[in-house]
Amino acid sequence: MFQIEEGLAGVKTLPRVRAKGRYLFAGEDKFFIKGVTYGPFPENSRGEPLPEDETVHRDFELMRRAGVNSIRVYYVPPRHFLDIAAAHGIRVMIGIPWPEHLCFLDQWEVKEDIKKTVRDAVASLAGHPAILAWLIGNEIPSHIVRWHGAGKVEKFLGKLAAIVREEDPEGMVTYANYPSTEYLRLPFLDFLSVNVYLHDEKAFRAYVKRLQNVAGELPLVLSEFGMDSIRNDEAHVAETLSWQLRAAYELGVSGTMVFAWTDEWYTGGHLIEDWKFGVVTETRKPKPAYKAVADVYRQRLPMLPENPPFISVVVCAYNAASTMDGCLASFAKVDYPHFEVIVVDDGSTDETGAISDRHAAAAPYIHVIHQPNLGLSAARNVGMNAARGEIVAYTDSDCYVDPHWLHYMAWAFTDKRFVAVGGPNLPPPEDNRTAACVAVSPGAPTHVLLTDEIAEHIPGCNMAYRKEHLAAIGGFDATYRAAGDDVDVCWRLQDQGHIIGFSAAMFVWHHRRNTVSAYLKQQKGYGRAEALLLPKHKARFNMLGNSRWAGRIYGDISGALLAARPIVYHGAFGMGLFQTLYEPKGSLAAYLPLSMEWMFVAMACMLAAPLSLLAGGAGLAMAATTIAFVAYRVSKARLPENHDNMASRLTIAALTLAQPILRGWTRYKTLWGVRRGAGVGACPLPMVETAACDEADLPKVGLLRRLAATGGLFAHRLSFHRFFWNNKGLERDELLGAVIGLLRTLGVTYALDSGFAASSSTPPWDLSVKAGRLTTARLRATVENHGGDKRFVRVAGSVLPSGLSVAVLVASAVTAGTLAFLHPLAAVAAGAVAVGLVGAMVAGLYRAASLVATITQYVMITRPGCSLTEPKDERVAKVVKPRTAETVVAEEEPALAPAAAAAPAVETEAA
Repeated sequence: MFQIEEGLAGVKTLPRVRAKGRYLFAGEDKFFIKGVTYGPFPENSRGEPLPEDETVHRDFELMRRAGVNSIRVYYVPPRHFLDIAAAHGIRVMIGIPWPEHLCFLDQWEVKEDIKKTVRDAVASLAGHPAILAWLIGNEIPSHIVRWHGAGKVEKFLGKLAAIVREEDPEGMVTYANYPSTEYLRLPFLDFLSVNVYLHDEKAFRAYVKRLQNVAGELPLVLSEFGMDSIRNDEAHVAETLSWQLRAAYELGVSGTMVFAWTDEWYTGGHLIEDWKFGVVTETRKPKPAYKAVADVYRQRLPMLPENPPFISVVVCAYNAASTMDGCLASFAKVDYPHFEVIVVDDGSTDETGAISDRHAAAAPYIHVIHQPNLGLSAARNVGMNAARGEIVAYTDSDCYVDPHWLHYMAWAFTDKRFVAVGGPNLPPPEDNRTAACVAVSPGAPTHVLLTDEIAEHIPGCNMAYRKEHLAAIGGFDATYRAAGDDVDVCWRLQDQGHIIGFSAAMFVWHHRRNTVSAYLKQQKGYGRAEALLLPKHKARFNMLGNSRWAGRIYGDISGALLAARPIVYHGAFGMGLFQTLYEPKGSLAAYLPLSMEWMFVAMACMLAAPLSLLAGGAGLAMAATTIAFVAYRVSKARLPENHDNMASRLTIAALTLAQPILRGWTRYKTLWGVRRGAGVGACPLPMVETAACDEADLPKVGLLRRLAATGGLFAHRLSFHRFFWNNKGLERDELLGAVIGLLRTLGVTYALDSGFAASSSTPPWDLSVKAGRLTTARLRATVENHGGDKRFVRVAGSVLPSGLSVAVLVASAVTAGTLAFLHPLAAVAAGAVAVGLVGAMVAGLYRAASLVATITQYVMITRPGCSLTEPKDERVAKVVKPRTAETVVAEEEPALAPAAAAAPAVETEAA
């Protein structure tokens, strides 16, 4: 119903295939490439690298019986060959041969000859209905790309693509890449083609998932894969091709090309006889691989998993009349057997409810719930409670779904690790100019990936949950009325140890805001949501109140000027088989020039120019940096061709400047309102925050102990090392659990080790604790096993002021010194800032030292068998008296280190 399957013969005209989003379409129907490679062959009687016409007809008939609808050729065929293909309903992907193995960019004549070859080839066949796509190259060797540089090769391929489009405007363009040059960025292609030869199923699936993310917004086609039946048993070859094809379509590829159709393969002037990749022999006798390929290609794609789950789709709507009809109409094309759609009309005052009721009357799978306006989170909870499915999926009323959205969702949930799964959302090509500009402006809803298949965040317009796990955490927090609830749910699930999956195939079309005012209103809502999330998830925000993601934000280019450049693993001498591009994480430095705070400081400095030329110059430099960032983003933004003009670029620049100001201002305004409404002031010491537990359960740390601990930090270069014995088998995980529990009780903001660390001599940390606005303590812990239940516990770390505060301190001090004689008042102001920062840093060190002392005492009191002296004989049972805070001697005193000969040497400085 939703894919093209032409008949075996009599087909005179085939609709040209086009790319739309992540898939291919022929007309209005989705088209999956079910292909094989064909040739090259010895020359026929006409001097063509093809079999005789009679053999071609027989090959195509045999292909169609196997469900093949496309072939890939490595030469430019004659027009009559395309006529035969069209008559059999077979499309042809045409490879244009040119000397990729040479250093083709080093000579102008070679480059021009390649361009002419491509132009002549396309012009000779342009417009033929059997043409599936033009391949402008195949596997440029990695050492050639290394020689020229990836950027130059990408630019040259872009020129070839432009030539193809000049000669055949309706033809699709692709390039057959391979793992050794995976890092080539080719966004000008219509779809990404990759040749992949992996015969381990786990590795194959993992790499296809990676390729889906490399493809970005393009469809993915596996343009070559296969197995030699001389070196491998024919039954094993058939089995391998079967799972490769099934895995590829399960993971959402748009097509496959099995290498090859026949064992007859001619190259270099002679037949290749020492390998046989064909699914049929040179005499066209089907091999077991033929049946394996046919068993997949004859099926309607994509296939369904065994026992597909019932899925309840929830669409929450408030005054969404302009998009509601398109959203619900898209479900009529959904090709999935077991689903329902629950529309929650959240008190709309326009025609949203009436439109929903009309669709429900026509489609029994649609149910509508009308309720007063309670906010987005409450509406999502209503939908969850009404859902009958074991999977609850959410999309927005301004989205419309792909026909196979639920297919790929069902496949993703076959991985039992995942309690939730999300996918990408793309702007529809039919949106207006403003919507196209908004789509490439900052602040768009998107996913954040930790790996190619694990997400840190999935956006609310395309997310699904196992109902039991979503209900177990209480559903969505009704505090978030318009935005932020999806972020909160993702973080709460991860805090409980759950894993969120990602499926690049599971995508929806998402209309962006089509007016500037609607976009700015959306960004205000996001700023308000950040303010509400911050008190609940303090460790996940940076000092400016922006989300601090552990993963990579998909498609983010805002900080590209100062961000670390992507790195490529080339292998020694560029000989790696899989040369992967690794994208860096975002950084504060990369984000800062586009922040509201930076812009306000720049403005303040420029206004201070009459008092200080230095301040004015600094302000101008900051403003110039912001403009440079905006210009870079505008230059990198990819717009649809019909909207790509100067007016659109200026609109993007204006939105890029306005977004952080409006979002940041709303965030601060909301935070101020929350704090003032709550009536809670800042607590001077973390250990005073005892709201979460009885004060009697916390150890008492006296003022002298705190001051002594602070002095110890200064004496040991802002590091600490605490230790004690335990004779009850205390293990490291129990120790860390106790520390985390204490931090939660105290209400102290902390972050857990992400699992990644730079390769250096500095030991990784286990916990990063905010001891103040400008100070962070990083702790690491270990437990030595001394036999039996005897343990020696070590807690060490360092306390450091933030890099930004140090930079501001140095700048203030330098400014004060420079202006001491020129502008005394300005110098005094700068000096006051420096003194204030020093005071804040010292206060942070004091809090950190106090917190470390509290942690040590808390563990020793609450965990049995702890002492500062080594147990004499762990085999003798001892009666341990209850300990109190007053009985614990300060472990900071050097005299309390283990004294026994068998005890390990103890250093008082951090390792």
